[in-house]
Amino acid sequence: MICIVDCGTGNLSSIKNALDFLGASSKITSNPGEIQEARMIILPGVGAFGYFMGRLREKKLEIPIKKAISEGKPFLGICLGLQVLFEESQESKGVRGLGILKGRVMRFTQGKVPQIGWNKIIPTNPGIFEEGFAYYVNSYYAEPADRTLIAAVSNYYGDFPCAIRQGNITAVQFHPEKSGKYGLELMKRVLEC
Repeated sequence: MICIVDCGTGNLSSIKNALDFLGASSKITSNPGEIQEARMIILPGVGAFGYFMGRLREKKLEIPIKKAISEGKPFLGICLGLQVLFEESQESKGVRGLGILKGRVMRFTQGKVPQIGWNKIIPTNPGIFEEGFAYYVNSYYAEPADRTLIAAVSNYYGDFPCAIRQGNITAVQFHPEKSGKYGLELMKRVLEC
């Protein structure tokens, strides 16, 4: 079973609908035991970094998520689900992220914030990401300490990392569940990994 983590934020039903369309068995849950037992975890999130981390901790989901990732279970982070993998964010000073990956989350310093709409995905490493267009709503982006983790970039007044891959972890800043055919095909490739 694929568990879509419910922290009270994120496009949960859109993700569930996309997985249903792809024929993947999934459930939306905030139950730590179910998350620990899942064969794959999807962590979606929208809103503020600090609030999201607070909800994860309040619902006692931080440890099960970290344990599942450390055990090698496939993990897909979407939007804030990518950002919280890192140590900290400019958005919420003093709030620790999951710290699974070294690096921090930065705010765009140019252009209209948030960036809303379609933007081009440019793969930087061979793998599951292909060139195409995906849908964004973001004011912040992750800057990993290890640049080899960057699987794709987009450009918004300069290139920024939009996809991260490390072992069993795949995470994207954009919303595949709102990105039409491109997003569905990407989710299918993630499921097949």
